Amino acid sequence: MPEAPPQERPALHVEGLDVMYGRALSALRSVSLTVPHGAVVALLGANGAGKSTLLRAVSGTLRLHRGAVTAGRVRYGETVLDGRDPVAAVRAGVVQVPEGRRVFAGLSVEENLRAGGLGLGRRAPSQVRESRERVYTLFPVLAERGRQQAGLLSGGEQQMLAIGRALMAAPRLLLLDEPSLGLAPRMVFRIAEVIREINAQGTAVLLVEQNAGMALSLADHAHVLEVGEIRLSGPADDLARTDAVRRLYLGDPAGDQGAA
Repeated sequence: MPEAPPQERPALHVEGLDVMYGRALSALRSVSLTVPHGAVVALLGANGAGKSTLLRAVSGTLRLHRGAVTAGRVRYGETVLDGRDPVAAVRAGVVQVPEGRRVFAGLSVEENLRAGGLGLGRRAPSQVRESRERVYTLFPVLAERGRQQAGLLSGGEQQMLAIGRALMAAPRLLLLDEPSLGLAPRMVFRIAEVIREINAQGTAVLLVEQNAGMALSLADHAHVLEVGEIRLSGPADDLARTDAVRRLYLGDPAGDQGAA
């Protein structure tokens, strides 16, 4: 995808977002954040804090989980995304990789990749080839397994395929929900390398990740969600040095004792 001029480079703006599930469960309250063009922004928080809900609100998949935006706005550049469907988000350049990988187990690796570009309508063969080559360059193992059923891949290979499938839509903003979940340490390291490379190629990333050390090492900026509200925000390096983040997310028992 051609690089936009500086004045046209889109950023994600989430402004005063409230989300409800059903009529009683408040999942997000007054959440605001920005993902600038080309940046990596991390979302930290315990299970149930609202991290996945925020990604769903951005990607248009919230209604599939019986949730609804009740206040606030989600914009990507000039495109309003709240209340839209996933196809509108993909066409705007915003693509989510859901938690748990969720590849099409009965389809081949190649068929999964082709499915990643379906929401874009008819594309030139050269564009499809370019996207596929990008995926195979990042994940050579997928090129080797092109005809293999996705359900027979290892967990790490399925995560690669899930990310590769998203990249087939040539996103400008990639939403990653727990990409290291359940993976061996060596594969976690590999996924982190890939996220860094994807970002270096010009794709912005909004990263939800339980592995706070990994997330903060990749991110430019980070937010901490607690019970549906943003409690801490700042440059990732600065947050990594705060007592609360060191104690709660980085496993440092000295975090609550300050720097002394």
